[in-house]
Amino acid sequence: MVRGSLDWSQCASVESVPGRLSGAWVLRDTRMPVSIIFENLEYGASIEEIMANYGLTREQIQSVLDFAARSAAPSMDAGLATDAHPS
Repeated sequence: MVRGSLDWSQCASVESVPGRLSGAWVLRDTRMPVSIIFENLEYGASIEEIMANYGLTREQIQSVLDFAARSAAPSMDAGLATDAHPS
């Protein structure tokens, strides 16, 4: 699962505040865990459904998805290069 291995401290759209949801990574200035976005997408929800169900903006959701994609890309590229050239 990608979200567990990301360094969320590098994402300006989220924060971890001690005492707020046990320090879980949440969308900045909210109590909405970042994990909610990924869990809903995994269950097949659309971005529009997540926006409606949780009162989030498209920008909030997209910033988290963009960060995850950028963060995962280098490790995914390295894995592809390793797989492409077996020893």
